[in-house]
Amino acid sequence: MKILITGGAGFIGSALIRYLLTETGHSVINVDKLTYAGNLESLKPIESSSRYSFEQADIGNAAKMEQLLREYQPDAIMHLAAESHVDRSIDGPAAFIETNIVGTYVLVEAARHYWQSLPEAKKAQFRFHHISTDEVYGDLIDDDSLFTEQTPYAPSSPYSASKASSDHIVRAWHRTYGLPVVVTNCSNNYGPYQFPEKLIPVVMLNALEGKSIPVYGNGQQIRDWLYVDDHARALLLVLEKGKIGETYNIGGHNEKTNLSVVQSLCRILDELQPDKPGGISSYQELITYVKDRPGHDLRYAIDATKIADQLGWTPKETFETGMKKTVQWYLNNLDWCRHIQDGSYRRERLGLGEA
Repeated sequence: MKILITGGAGFIGSALIRYLLTETGHSVINVDKLTYAGNLESLKPIESSSRYSFEQADIGNAAKMEQLLREYQPDAIMHLAAESHVDRSIDGPAAFIETNIVGTYVLVEAARHYWQSLPEAKKAQFRFHHISTDEVYGDLIDDDSLFTEQTPYAPSSPYSASKASSDHIVRAWHRTYGLPVVVTNCSNNYGPYQFPEKLIPVVMLNALEGKSIPVYGNGQQIRDWLYVDDHARALLLVLEKGKIGETYNIGGHNEKTNLSVVQSLCRILDELQPDKPGGISSYQELITYVKDRPGHDLRYAIDATKIADQLGWTPKETFETGMKKTVQWYLNNLDWCRHIQDGSYRRERLGLGEA
């Protein structure tokens, strides 16, 4: 297939593109606006592939989206472009409304017009895959309950509300216009190339520099952790074999409190990077509790039975194996992190039109 991927310079999008170009014969058109979290360095392993094309563009630009669809004639769209950091959504929700809601509307409309113009054979094969989050479900009070595909939406933050809105838009375009869509909602991703504002890279980099490791509240918020390469495999499987109009939850089967995740990272660092800063005996000494985030959901947990039973997907990585791979990757790629921290990853885009 020829697959147009939005947000392909982001964390999950770049993992998906690397997987597609190294493990399959599919071709990829990467459409990314290159906001602060878009990093083309994450795509260097595949950027020279003859099956890869990059277009710097905003999904909210209707004329540009329609032009790219006409030009590349993709067989499928995988929509990952989104503002995705909860803290940023609390401080400045407008960008989340603009990208996640308005941008999705513009893209799905362009996709509808393109799909309706296709010959019948290509029209029947076309798919629009919308990639979303488990945060749209709110949080779980009962320790034994899990998010299923039928769980009512109850978003808590501007970010999750904007993603819930985008989910509803995509499903409405299927119901009203017949656009062939599939939707996936995933749990917390982790792994290589994650932007250093999320929990795991923040812990890693602060620890290595001897800085305090911030933990919100008491650290007892529970998340289900999914290794990003496992997620990439699941996304392609849903695109290829998922039933039109259906939703599939993708989870890692790894429920952990935020505090236990931080402690696990510190233990792995103690093992892999024993030369510690500041004379500390363990990186856990750097853990500091900070004021909790407003509206912080207590627990997320995904029931991934449907994708396992219907499509045969289960995660390959355990929390322990995936986390150790992640820590080792960061230790081997500190230059990648430093380019983000000092802003040089953005200055290198001058040739692409962004300072």
